[in-house]
Amino acid sequence: MENDSGSPQGPVTCGSWIRRPENLNLVVLGRSKRGNSCPSLLQIFSFDPKTVSMSTSPLANFVLEAEEGDPVAIAVHPNGDDFMCSLSNGSCKLFELYGHEANMKLLAKELTPLQGLGSQTCITFSVDGSKFAAGGLDGRLRIMEWPSMRIILDEPKAHKSVRDMDFSLDSEFLASTSTDGSARIWKVEDGVPVTTLSRNSDEKIELCRFSKDGTKPFLFCAVQKGDKSLTAVWDMGTWNKIGHKRLLRKSASVMSVSHDGKYLSLASKDGDICVVEVKKMQIHHYSKRLHLGTTIATLEFCPSERVVLTTSVEWGALVTKLNVPKDWKEWQIYLVLLGLFLVSGVAFYIFFENSDSFWGFPVGKNQQARPRFKPMIRDPQSFDDQNSWGPVDM
Repeated sequence: MENDSGSPQGPVTCGSWIRRPENLNLVVLGRSKRGNSCPSLLQIFSFDPKTVSMSTSPLANFVLEAEEGDPVAIAVHPNGDDFMCSLSNGSCKLFELYGHEANMKLLAKELTPLQGLGSQTCITFSVDGSKFAAGGLDGRLRIMEWPSMRIILDEPKAHKSVRDMDFSLDSEFLASTSTDGSARIWKVEDGVPVTTLSRNSDEKIELCRFSKDGTKPFLFCAVQKGDKSLTAVWDMGTWNKIGHKRLLRKSASVMSVSHDGKYLSLASKDGDICVVEVKKMQIHHYSKRLHLGTTIATLEFCPSERVVLTTSVEWGALVTKLNVPKDWKEWQIYLVLLGLFLVSGVAFYIFFENSDSFWGFPVGKNQQARPRFKPMIRDPQSFDDQNSWGPVDM
């Protein structure tokens, strides 16, 4: 799906995946106003995993009021029923998605604590959905409980201007970066700063994402060192940098980690993306000039498919199938386990039938060895004889 110079709709400013409870994957896009005839919009599209494409027509439209401005950023709650949208007028609005694919609607809700915040460049929910964070152009950082909206942290001078942020997998920490190149770690439950990541004087930490595989407690950061772009890794146990690698080799505009934590992706400011296997930190997919000559604003992995969503003002929204090894489906794993169980059962039976000493029982001098094959049909008379019990003397 691309923007067209003749399109009556405005350019795409932001987007995100929505995983519905019925295991459907939808896409929400925000469009800015174009002239007086094209208002700012929020649109919901269906996604077909077989054709790896979005629907040509939206399932639902929501027209924003002129005074609300344009969509800036979108954060989808893990439940798949709600998402937050920050607007250029300095407020955030909650949207509830209800109905089925054939009849889907958006219901807007204004939350008083999120009105008049100023331009929020970054908004995100924690992995468990219990926390919400917002970072502003003015450098102010807020962390709130969800859905009570109780303020945990409200730091006016967290950064010069918030560039990026991400919650850890266990929702214990929040990492945030600034336009001045610094990065800080916050303890979510207490709302206090833990540390400021160390960096050299010629380094700028621009983007941050926590590992999501549940086994490697790392923080990945896109670092600009002079004219070199690096992907650095910090250990969450000590918050020390443990290494770096050149992956994208271009200045990164956005970073993302897949929901299962196996892949890390980076998008460049001139339209390229690369996808890296976290285990070996090797590139498995590279799309050059995906958004030719344009900064990619959105880069997000599909919740259940090896597909990424990207957006840019020039080229709109694109979904791209990744050239990575196929994952084992759950039913395939169970089928393999069942096959192994059956094979081991057959092997056990064959071994047992062909081995007299399998159980290690001694065979007496006058005792005959166990026959190789037992008769399948027995003499009824002998059966009755063997099971005839005489009187028992007490």
